[in-house]
Amino acid sequence: MGKGLTGIRSLQRRTQVVHAGTKCKCANLIASNSEGIWNTKPVTFQFIIKPPFYLTWWFILISIFIIVLSTIMYIKIREKNLIKEKIILEEKVKERTAEVVQKSKEIEEKNRDITASIRYAERIQRAMLPREDTFKETFVLFMPKDIVSGDFYWMYDNGDRQFIAVCDCTGHGVPGAFMSIIGHNSLNKVVREYGLTRPGAILDQLNAEVVKALMQRNEETINDGMDMSLIAFDKKKFTLEFAGAYNSVYLVRKGEIFMYKADRFPIGMSSIQAKKSFQNQTIDIQPGDMIYMSSDGYADQFGFSDGKKYKSGNVKKLLCGIWDLPVDDQRDQLAKEILTWKGDLEQVDDIMFIGTRIPDR
Repeated sequence: MGKGLTGIRSLQRRTQVVHAGTKCKCANLIASNSEGIWNTKPVTFQFIIKPPFYLTWWFILISIFIIVLSTIMYIKIREKNLIKEKIILEEKVKERTAEVVQKSKEIEEKNRDITASIRYAERIQRAMLPREDTFKETFVLFMPKDIVSGDFYWMYDNGDRQFIAVCDCTGHGVPGAFMSIIGHNSLNKVVREYGLTRPGAILDQLNAEVVKALMQRNEETINDGMDMSLIAFDKKKFTLEFAGAYNSVYLVRKGEIFMYKADRFPIGMSSIQAKKSFQNQTIDIQPGDMIYMSSDGYADQFGFSDGKKYKSGNVKKLLCGIWDLPVDDQRDQLAKEILTWKGDLEQVDDIMFIGTRIPDR
């Protein structure tokens, strides 16, 4: 009997291997007894092989439910966090916007105050300048780059002589305007108080006054100064004298132009110990001649068509074409020409142009 059982078990194991992985199977069993007699009709029975739990329908369904639920919960939590972050961000944006608006209002108010101060400074600077009709047959073209200007002009009549100066200070705007005040006051001091009448001597003394005004403690070099052209017309002797610091003078007679060159060093902008001596030149004049003086802002203006500077060559051609017009028309032509030339481009520097006609004897 023990051998028969052994035989049965052996057959059962073979049957399990053959039918493994199925849910419900049928098996036929034959066996022999101890005497080796086998049954002729196999015994039939059924059995079920259960799958592992992770392959069962209920586990798969639960797993799918958990995954879907977890995904939904993650999305909901993420949306909730995003909404919170959005609210926080919106609050921060509102705060920053309010700060920017407040700062903008403060800056705008400060700009209004500064602009108002500069506008008032412009009134003071304009009041400082002499009247444009101080001398007959004389025009003044004054075009500051900013509200106030680093260019200025100066006119004075001591009875025997008429003085005209065109000055271009370092910088423009407010810094240039401060320099123009120093230059204007120094000119008045040199000519009216000291009584100097020769242009060369006036510029020499003016240089000393400017250096003295700008001198700082423990500094030996002056970094600010001015370019200038100065003429003195002697009404009795009918002579014209000229001295210049970089700024030359043009004379136009019957359509022909002559240039009288200035010295190639400025007023100021040097070491305190530097010695300068400006040359005093006598200009040959005749009644009807036009004398022109200008800062470099006119010739240095860039043009919108080719992006190049106007240059002194074009200035000379223009003066030769307008010299015989009435002085007011000359001023208008000069203004129209430079405005047309620059177009929409920014004005690069202050512009100062003065023309005066030599009177009859």
